[in-house]
Amino acid sequence: MTDDLFATDENNTALSPEEQLDLIPSLSTRAELNEAERANIHAARVWAMRPHTLKRVDLLTDTFARELHKRMFNQTWRWAGRYRKTEKNLGWEVARITEGMRNAFDDAKTWVGFSIYPLYEAAIRLHHRLVVIHPWPNGNGRHARLIADVMIAALQGEELTWGSRENLIAIGDARRRYIEATRQTDVGNFEPLLAFARS
Repeated sequence: MTDDLFATDENNTALSPEEQLDLIPSLSTRAELNEAERANIHAARVWAMRPHTLKRVDLLTDTFARELHKRMFNQTWRWAGRYRKTEKNLGWEVARITEGMRNAFDDAKTWVGFSIYPLYEAAIRLHHRLVVIHPWPNGNGRHARLIADVMIAALQGEELTWGSRENLIAIGDARRRYIEATRQTDVGNFEPLLAFARS
């Protein structure tokens, strides 16, 4: 399975037998999978942005991250909400994922609690850490963006637009700019991603 951040435009490509084994609905193409995931993620976003959810004290924890991922993909993938169990060419070693996630959220709480970074930069830095750890078999970028959105909404910041809410899964200018900005964060330059997320 490819991560959504680096996937190519394969809408008409048949899903592999391995992917189909992990699916809950019966789907055969990448386009069908994208649509199923989109509907599932929309429902999770509605839940995450409810005032009751945003008041939870565990928003910046690995427990909430797992719950959110499960809600994002629980109608699509059998492994929703579970950290990956296989090594990939991206991300941390499997044995370190839980530690990395806990540290990322502890750092984010410190950034916010002590005003180390402005809110939007703290959210973008958390997004970057989650993408680097790459904890899920799939959906890492989408999950990291929604976590950043939840963090900002809970602290009553202005909503991020992520390139004016364009489709970041489909090949296009918005996706290209997002990937380029995300790669800049790898060398410590958060400004392009911060600008993209607020454009």
